[in-house]
Amino acid sequence: GRVGKTSLVLRYVNNVFSEKQEATVQAFYLKKHLVIEGVPVTLSIWDTAGQERFHALGPIYYRDADAALLVYDITDNDTFLRVRKWVKELQQMASKDIIMAIAANKSDLVRSRKYDIQEAERFASSNPSPKS
Repeated sequence: GRVGKTSLVLRYVNNVFSEKQEATVQAFYLKKHLVIEGVPVTLSIWDTAGQERFHALGPIYYRDADAALLVYDITDNDTFLRVRKWVKELQQMASKDIIMAIAANKSDLVRSRKYDIQEAERFASSNPSPKS
Protein backbone atom coordinates (compact mmCIF):
# COMPACT_ATOMS: atom_id res chain seq x y z
CA GLY A 1 0.00 0.00 0.00
CA ARG A 2 0.82 3.68 -0.29
CA VAL A 3 2.80 3.34 -3.53
CA GLY A 4 0.56 5.70 -5.51
CA LYS A 5 -1.65 3.30 -7.50
CA THR A 6 -4.77 5.40 -6.94
CA SER A 7 -2.97 8.59 -7.93
CA LEU A 8 -1.82 6.95 -11.18
CA VAL A 9 -5.30 5.66 -12.00
CA LEU A 10 -7.03 8.96 -11.23
CA ARG A 11 -4.50 10.87 -13.33
CA TYR A 12 -4.99 8.46 -16.24
CA VAL A 13 -8.79 8.24 -16.11
CA ASN A 14 -9.81 11.72 -14.90
CA ASN A 15 -6.61 13.76 -15.38
CA VAL A 16 -6.66 14.85 -11.73
CA PHE A 17 -3.98 14.67 -9.05
CA SER A 18 -4.16 15.19 -5.30
CA GLU A 19 -1.14 15.51 -3.02
CA LYS A 20 -3.21 13.98 -0.19
CA GLN A 21 -4.77 10.86 -1.66
CA GLU A 22 -6.49 8.63 0.90
CA ALA A 23 -5.55 4.95 1.05
CA THR A 24 -7.82 2.67 -0.97
CA VAL A 25 -9.98 0.37 1.14
CA GLN A 26 -10.55 -2.92 -0.69
CA ALA A 27 -10.97 -1.63 -4.28
CA PHE A 28 -12.73 0.79 -6.55
CA TYR A 29 -13.76 0.59 -10.19
CA LEU A 30 -13.28 3.09 -13.02
CA LYS A 31 -13.80 3.09 -16.78
CA LYS A 32 -11.70 4.77 -19.45
CA HIS A 33 -13.08 5.17 -22.97
CA LEU A 34 -10.54 5.25 -25.79
CA VAL A 35 -10.40 4.98 -29.56
CA ILE A 36 -7.56 2.77 -30.74
CA GLU A 37 -6.93 2.62 -34.48
CA GLY A 38 -10.49 3.83 -35.06
CA VAL A 39 -12.05 1.24 -32.76
CA PRO A 40 -13.85 2.35 -29.55
CA VAL A 41 -12.45 0.54 -26.52
CA THR A 42 -13.54 0.65 -22.89
CA LEU A 43 -10.99 -0.18 -20.22
CA SER A 44 -12.44 -1.54 -16.99
CA ILE A 45 -9.95 -0.64 -14.27
CA TRP A 46 -9.89 -2.01 -10.74
CA ASP A 47 -7.75 -0.04 -8.31
CA THR A 48 -7.08 -2.50 -5.52
CA ALA A 49 -5.92 -1.87 -1.98
CA GLY A 50 -2.26 -2.58 -1.46
CA GLN A 51 -2.39 -3.31 2.24
CA GLU A 52 -1.52 -6.89 3.11
CA ARG A 53 -4.82 -7.41 4.95
CA PHE A 54 -6.64 -7.16 1.59
CA HIS A 55 -4.30 -9.53 -0.27
CA ALA A 56 -6.71 -12.46 -0.14
CA LEU A 57 -9.23 -10.44 -2.18
CA GLY A 58 -6.83 -10.21 -5.13
CA PRO A 59 -8.21 -13.16 -7.13
CA ILE A 60 -11.65 -11.53 -7.23
CA TYR A 61 -10.18 -8.70 -9.28
CA TYR A 62 -7.50 -10.38 -11.40
CA ARG A 63 -9.19 -13.69 -12.23
CA ASP A 64 -10.46 -12.52 -15.63
CA ALA A 65 -8.05 -9.62 -16.12
CA ASP A 66 -6.39 -9.04 -19.48
CA ALA A 67 -3.63 -6.95 -17.91
CA ALA A 68 -2.14 -5.93 -14.59
CA LEU A 69 -0.10 -2.86 -13.72
CA LEU A 70 2.07 -3.55 -10.68
CA VAL A 71 3.32 -0.40 -8.99
CA TYR A 72 6.15 0.11 -6.54
CA ASP A 73 7.45 3.16 -4.69
CA ILE A 74 11.09 3.97 -5.56
CA THR A 75 11.62 5.20 -1.99
CA ASP A 76 10.56 1.91 -0.36
CA ASN A 77 12.43 -1.37 -1.05
CA ASP A 78 9.66 -3.47 0.48
CA THR A 79 7.20 -2.34 -2.17
CA PHE A 80 9.32 -3.87 -4.94
CA LEU A 81 9.56 -7.11 -2.98
CA ARG A 82 5.74 -7.13 -2.90
CA VAL A 83 5.64 -6.56 -6.67
CA ARG A 84 7.87 -9.63 -7.10
CA LYS A 85 5.37 -11.67 -5.06
CA TRP A 86 2.45 -10.33 -7.12
CA VAL A 87 4.20 -11.30 -10.36
CA LYS A 88 4.61 -14.88 -9.10
CA GLU A 89 1.01 -15.00 -7.92
CA LEU A 90 -0.34 -13.69 -11.22
CA GLN A 91 1.82 -16.16 -13.16
CA GLN A 92 0.30 -18.99 -11.12
CA MET A 93 -3.29 -17.85 -10.65
CA ALA A 94 -4.33 -15.43 -13.41
CA SER A 95 -4.98 -16.07 -17.08
CA LYS A 96 -1.95 -17.46 -18.90
CA ASP A 97 -2.30 -14.58 -21.39
CA ILE A 98 -2.32 -11.77 -18.82
CA ILE A 99 -0.10 -8.86 -19.75
CA MET A 100 1.87 -7.49 -16.81
CA ALA A 101 3.70 -4.19 -16.54
CA ILE A 102 5.74 -2.87 -13.63
CA ALA A 103 5.75 0.85 -12.88
CA ALA A 104 8.26 2.65 -10.67
CA ASN A 105 6.30 5.44 -9.01
CA LYS A 106 7.17 8.63 -7.14
CA SER A 107 10.00 9.54 -9.52
CA ASP A 108 9.75 13.11 -8.22
CA LEU A 109 11.39 11.76 -5.05
CA VAL A 110 14.46 10.45 -6.91
CA ARG A 111 16.84 11.79 -4.23
CA SER A 112 15.15 9.40 -1.79
CA ARG A 113 15.43 6.42 -4.16
CA LYS A 114 15.98 3.16 -2.31
CA TYR A 115 15.57 0.67 -5.15
CA ASP A 116 18.04 0.29 -8.02
CA ILE A 117 16.30 0.79 -11.37
CA GLN A 118 18.68 -1.65 -13.10
CA GLU A 119 17.64 -4.40 -10.69
CA ALA A 120 13.98 -3.68 -11.45
CA GLU A 121 14.69 -3.76 -15.20
CA ARG A 122 16.51 -7.11 -14.85
CA PHE A 123 13.57 -8.55 -12.93
CA ALA A 124 11.07 -7.30 -15.52
CA SER A 125 13.18 -8.70 -18.38
CA SER A 126 13.39 -12.09 -16.71
CA ASN A 127 9.58 -12.22 -16.27
CA PRO A 128 8.15 -11.19 -19.65
CA SER A 129 4.42 -11.09 -20.29
CA PRO A 130 3.16 -13.73 -22.73
CA LYS A 131 2.54 -11.18 -25.49
CA SER A 132 5.63 -9.01 -24.99
